[in-house]
Amino acid sequence: MPPIRHSSKRKPPPDGFSDLEDQLLIFQNKMKDAQNKPPPTGPKHQAQWEIFQISHQRSRYIYDLYYEKEAISKQLYDWLLKNGYADAMLIAKWKKQGYEKLCCLRCVQTKETNFNSTCVCRVPKATLKDDQEVQCVSCGLFGLAFGDWRMLWDPLRDEAKWRNEHLQE
Repeated sequence: MPPIRHSSKRKPPPDGFSDLEDQLLIFQNKMKDAQNKPPPTGPKHQAQWEIFQISHQRSRYIYDLYYEKEAISKQLYDWLLKNGYADAMLIAKWKKQGYEKLCCLRCVQTKETNFNSTCVCRVPKATLKDDQEVQCVSCGLFGLAFGDWRMLWDPLRDEAKWRNEHLQE
């Protein structure tokens, strides 16, 4: 049996963590609220959507800080991944060509689908009908089929306001 690790024995965070701490605390509080909510009365697959979306937002936030804006150090980035602040496997996929807009890992796992294929949200928007709106069954994100995918789940924007402005057309 592995030894129990206490928080007092954990290494302290590297320099720069205090700058991110407020935003990460917001994500943590959102996650706790989502986990404590009663399940929705709709379809069963929608029960975990909010948790997937918050996890995606948090991982994307850390990915953007390190790879896009270069605002955090490699040491801090590695510490955040090691301590579970972001999904390392999802970020590894985002670094590969063709997976930059991946919403969740379940969308590319072919063994979990009926026909051994990827999720419908991986279909490019150009091949869909004009009036067809594709939402991922696994996590509720819009993925590749949705044109401006990043704007919908940007943690610094009000999602409901953006959705009302752009999806009511």
